[in-house]
Amino acid sequence: MNPNSRTVVVTGASSGIGLGLAKAYLDQGFNVVGSARNAERLAAAAEELGNPENFIGVAGDIGQSGTATRLIETAVERFGQVDVLVNNAGIFVPSPFTEYSEEDLDAMLATNLKGVVYASQAAARHMIPRRRGHIVNITASVGLQPNRDVPASLPTLIKGGLNQFTRALALELSPHDIRVNAVAPGIIETPMHDPGAREFLNGLQPVGYIGRVQDIADAVLYLTHSGFTTGAVLPVDGGMSTGTW
Repeated sequence: MNPNSRTVVVTGASSGIGLGLAKAYLDQGFNVVGSARNAERLAAAAEELGNPENFIGVAGDIGQSGTATRLIETAVERFGQVDVLVNNAGIFVPSPFTEYSEEDLDAMLATNLKGVVYASQAAARHMIPRRRGHIVNITASVGLQPNRDVPASLPTLIKGGLNQFTRALALELSPHDIRVNAVAPGIIETPMHDPGAREFLNGLQPVGYIGRVQDIADAVLYLTHSGFTTGAVLPVDGGMSTGTW
């Protein structure tokens, strides 16, 4: 563990994109504090990462403000500061609009919206006095350009709002030398996708194939190191957001 290293907090870090982000930051010498709902899955993630001393897992529902506060406090107590927050935790529920349930909406609002707000508030309260920091929101390509082959009006509503939230928060926090950016993924190869649907998913991108977790990690790291970039929403989607094709 290097206490002088920069520290990143990654929500939803136990699998998929979040786990890939944790690995990418560790490879660059960052201390990493990762959150997930399930302590067992966090322990499994830590083992997959090699149980490094500079990785800590914090279990809890990120849709609860107390979890977000505890996440930032843990990072500060263990490593001294939070330099980067990546709001990665999220759920994606595709469905015809009329078939969305109240439970679907509540779940997406809790994780995809409240989780971003609470974690960003907790991080900003720490970053503002330090006059430094970076917040990255993982949104979605459909928040930039809906796709008729993917009925996902509620994720589009929330993720599209988060794209604009990114721009607004970047303006608000820029006087404090805090940057805010977003990465908007298209279809990325993670355990959530049915292997039998691969041909269909490949066809949703103009490039003809789905992306890799490393593609998202590369984009997030670019934004982390690009000190003159704020308020950007970077599509990493194989061209999905370019429009009708």
